[in-house]
Amino acid sequence: MSTVSLHQDESRLLAPPPALPDGDRPGSGSSSSSPADLRIVPARHPGRWVATAVVAVLLAMVVSSLLTNDRWQWSVVAQYLTWPSVVDGVWGTLRLTLAAAVLGFGLGTVLALMRLSRSPLLRGVAWAYIWVFRSVPLILQLLLWYNLAYLYPELSFGIPFGPSFGEVDTLTIIDKFGAAVLGLGLSQAAYSAEIVRAGILGVDQGQHEAAAALGIPRARQQLRIVLPQAMRTIVPTSINEIIGLVKGTSVVYVLAYGELFYTVSVIYGRNLRVVPMLLVAAIWYLVVTTALTVAQYYLERHYAKGALRTLPPTPVQEVRWRARVAWSRLTGSPVPASVPPAYTRTPHRRGHLTRTGTPDPAPRRADEGGAA
Repeated sequence: MSTVSLHQDESRLLAPPPALPDGDRPGSGSSSSSPADLRIVPARHPGRWVATAVVAVLLAMVVSSLLTNDRWQWSVVAQYLTWPSVVDGVWGTLRLTLAAAVLGFGLGTVLALMRLSRSPLLRGVAWAYIWVFRSVPLILQLLLWYNLAYLYPELSFGIPFGPSFGEVDTLTIIDKFGAAVLGLGLSQAAYSAEIVRAGILGVDQGQHEAAAALGIPRARQQLRIVLPQAMRTIVPTSINEIIGLVKGTSVVYVLAYGELFYTVSVIYGRNLRVVPMLLVAAIWYLVVTTALTVAQYYLERHYAKGALRTLPPTPVQEVRWRARVAWSRLTGSPVPASVPPAYTRTPHRRGHLTRTGTPDPAPRRADEGGAA
């Protein structure tokens, strides 16, 4: 076998590679390396199939139990689902949720700005408020506000530490609804303050510096520059808190206020249909939380305009586009120009490429054979 000497190092000898047959040379048109002879072998996922089968069996068992067990009494559920007193209870829950959410997030925003203030007094007061209201249980707060008239039979309005201009009976202001709104709203403000503060701190520091460099007043910086960008972080957690607030209104039953859970409990206390009436309440809670979840999606999409170049399609748009593509494929007509290109591509089956012929030897790199 001939050798080739390397002038830069006489002690190193490099043997040229053996000659390959014509059929195995790269670019010789060998059938074993032709892309046409490659087939797609889908990846096997046995764990996924087993998990799917187990979940399907469990789901079938749950559905069968719901349909075949007469003790669920679905006829009673359908009868009381739109019962006038139940519907009034739903409206009572919605009123409580709306009033407490407005109070909680309004006061929570103020507390968040106080926590970020340069004033030690404002920071200390905000921190103390959050500490106290997050520490005391909600049901205890409700009972304290409902018994406020025991501590202060009358509420006076006037100059602090000065003359009063008028007095009013406490019970005329803080009734069952007022105590419920105060308890839920003031408790929610402590949690909302931390949510808003986290959203503000999540805004890039350069935005604050740029607004300050332009000479914009600090209050206008927060309202027009910082908070709109922070909303993208605030909205998901805030909607989650509102959903929790909807379910938290059930605690108001201790005040005998006519919200959904209290109304249902009064009804099943009379007709002894406990499980069907609890199902009625569960269905209404599901309806309300579903509506809030849909609102959350569109709010997140709205506040994503400044962060995404292309907004994600809404569920209605996605269904409409897929329907138009399917109709075009069935009729052979062209796809409308309004449909994005991503929905007009033919789906490909994912898998691993493998050779059907005899495997070729490992490819040789250009720097592994012969002298340069």
